[in-house]
Order: sequence, then C-alpha cells, then structure tokens
Amino acid sequence: MSDPKGTVYTETVIYAAAEEFASEVPFQTAIVEMDSGARVTGRILGGRVQITDRVIQVDSRNGVPFFEKLG
Repeated sequence: MSDPKGTVYTETVIYAAAEEFASEVPFQTAIVEMDSGARVTGRILGGRVQITDRVIQVDSRNGVPFFEKLG
C-alpha cells in the first residue's frame, strides 16, 4: 500500500465476538476511506476513533489492516 492514510467512514465497537476473538473484546472496527479512494474494513488500535478522524495503517495481521488515529 503506497499511502496507508485515510478517513474513518464509519465505526463500531464490538462487545460480543466469535469465540476466537472473545478474549479481545471490546475492540473497535472501522470502514476507512483510504486516500486512494478505496474503502477497507479494519481494526483500530489504541484510543477510540470517530467518523471523519484521520488514521494511518500501522499493521496487517492475517490480511486484516490495523489503524491508529493520526495526531
């Protein structure tokens, strides 16, 4: 990915997850509109984000992008 930055399009916090993710709840997921125009679904690390917050992709695990809030 050449520009891993984007804007949160929508977000939600997961409180009840499938068994393999149960130990990680609560966690936040978001659809991020990348600066390239593509929209991707990923997980949020660190603090919570809100719609229109700017984020950067900091990791990818098993094909899932992980983002952190910029600034």
